[in-house]
Amino acid sequence: MRSRVSPLLGAALLAPGALAAPTGEPAAPMETLDRVVVTATRLETVDGFDAPASTSVVALGEGGARQQAALSEVLDGIPGVLARERQNLAQDTQLSIRGFGARSTFGVRGLRLYADGVPATMPDGQGQVSHVTMLAADRVEVLRGPFSALHGNSSGGVIQVWSDIPDEGHEARVQASVASHDSSVIGARLRGVGEVLGYSVAASVLDTQGYRDHSAARRESLNAKLRFRPGAGTLDLLLNHFNAPDAKDPLGLTRAQAWDDPRQASPVATQYDTRKSVRQDQLGAVYEWPFAEGHRLRAMAYGGRREVEQYLALPIAAQANRLNSGGVIDLDNDYGGADLRWSWTGDLAGRPFELSVGTNADRQRQHRRGYENFVGTTLGVRGALRRDERNQVWNVDQYAQAWWRVAPRWSLLVGARHSRVGFRSDDDYIATGNPDDSGRVVYERTTPVAGVVFAPAEAWRVYVSVGRGFETPTFNEVGYRADGGAGLAFDLRPATTRNAELGMKWRGEHGARVEAALFRADTDDELAVARNVGGRSSFRNVGAGRRQGVEMQADLPLSEAWHLQAAYTWLDATFRDSFPICTATGCTSPVVQVAAGTRIPGVARQQASLRLRWQGKHWNAAAQLLGVGDVTVNDTGSERAPGYGLLNLEVVRDWSAGSGRLQGFARIDNALDRFHIGSVIVNEGNGRFYEPGADRTFTVGLRWLWADG
Repeated sequence: MRSRVSPLLGAALLAPGALAAPTGEPAAPMETLDRVVVTATRLETVDGFDAPASTSVVALGEGGARQQAALSEVLDGIPGVLARERQNLAQDTQLSIRGFGARSTFGVRGLRLYADGVPATMPDGQGQVSHVTMLAADRVEVLRGPFSALHGNSSGGVIQVWSDIPDEGHEARVQASVASHDSSVIGARLRGVGEVLGYSVAASVLDTQGYRDHSAARRESLNAKLRFRPGAGTLDLLLNHFNAPDAKDPLGLTRAQAWDDPRQASPVATQYDTRKSVRQDQLGAVYEWPFAEGHRLRAMAYGGRREVEQYLALPIAAQANRLNSGGVIDLDNDYGGADLRWSWTGDLAGRPFELSVGTNADRQRQHRRGYENFVGTTLGVRGALRRDERNQVWNVDQYAQAWWRVAPRWSLLVGARHSRVGFRSDDDYIATGNPDDSGRVVYERTTPVAGVVFAPAEAWRVYVSVGRGFETPTFNEVGYRADGGAGLAFDLRPATTRNAELGMKWRGEHGARVEAALFRADTDDELAVARNVGGRSSFRNVGAGRRQGVEMQADLPLSEAWHLQAAYTWLDATFRDSFPICTATGCTSPVVQVAAGTRIPGVARQQASLRLRWQGKHWNAAAQLLGVGDVTVNDTGSERAPGYGLLNLEVVRDWSAGSGRLQGFARIDNALDRFHIGSVIVNEGNGRFYEPGADRTFTVGLRWLWADG
């Protein structure tokens, strides 16, 4: 893969001036935007091109030939970002940025996620994006590198999903699609603006039998954004509703199982009827008020409830241990928070200057109960109570950031964030052999960042940035002590990271752009699995880790009708210290040594994307090549999932339909029908590491669009 993709991008970096294309304005269904303010940088007036950071903005347009069912659909062309679809809707998309977040066995961790400015990541760093329907989204922003730390705990990278309200008029979109594996998505969106109210409302329903056995799922989503304009300010009210009842979980497969029949479910998945139900409702409000001369106030508040019930394939024998919490998880989460930020733009010493100061607080209250997953000899049903505790995690942070154009060709961005994150657990289940597990711990860190940008020419930027970040363990990671004793693992320390990045950006005419970055992140107190016993993972701090590499991307208009996008990432992620772990089932004393220099599992060393798009008057089409290198699946590196290359094809046709337009679209994913492992479950205790990707998949659909302005 490297021999074909890397030289292409290298040539683009050496001769960007030769890449300008003739004029043309094709209406792309999905494209990367230039010269826009990237809100993830927390800058009000400075666009992403002038920030000392790696940023990407993907405009979703009318949706192209995709079902708009998952965030992973739009992230596959962004360097440094690995979005792995599990073919398992009982679990969230597996997301990592520059290797951060790769060890997550479910959900998203190590990254900060936002939907319309409201956090989708809890204070402990565990997050999910399942409640965001992509039909409502208009753009996705991604921030990589040191400045991610200004978003607080577990900021290995930042992903923000935004829905927009038009400046004038009203719009409607209705679409339906069907796909292989008995999948369908039906959805609609209305948005517009009047004299007093702007709105964007979207709803969608996804039904699928799944590529693999025992993977049927249904997802119902509703997103609403209402905008009021009280005086000079704007007030956005946000509503999210998500319901996913009884999503079947096929679990991972061993290597032998995956290669023998990738569509099968693990036998214990059907034996215990493994499944997960999620319901989430959330409200939020964002108020922005420009006042005085260059001053602006932004206030955000949100609150919600997320209910989870999950049935695991935990053997009855493992639950004989008095300390075991059972094979059924019943989890109620009440959460909320607020953020207040003041910013000022003006001049300092006669040069443009921008300053922001803010504070935020978030709290999650969690009622966690565990039950046996059997009654008598009947498996996969709720049995006796085995765990009952009330957990709280909170943070209170303060942050500041300043940008200054210190000279005509030089600008400086500096910032810092002080974070205080607290955990508390109150155990209500105390029995013989299972003592009181209550406890509490508080983590506190200050994370400074700084970057400088030099503009050798109007179209060029060269920058360097450095900073520190930190990542606390999540409540799931403190849930079990590595020594097997009672209580929570509050002896775990947060991982701390030193980040550095050197990059360059070039912008040409007609949207042409080329970017490249070298980066390194050195982490102390890296968290890794210490042992797996009775279906439960325990964690420990294992020393130092390093993630370093290079990212390159190019967006090139080749002619009036043709457009090329390319991205390449080389990432070397390794443990820098050796450490002992358990590998045998039921092991309680670590005896197997992980050598220094071993690859961090779940991280692909290489990944690349090449997308060629053609735009005609009524037709447009695209072909995309995706390549992902091999990944190790456990800390010892004894097994690995092989790399793969996929070809995806799509076509869209437009027709006039009365006062609107009708679009028909078709897409073939994995057009060459390649067997591949789509994602891995890192350090899975039973050796079921592998989640096979789907075979050749067909999607067809219709979309009706109407606008009065």
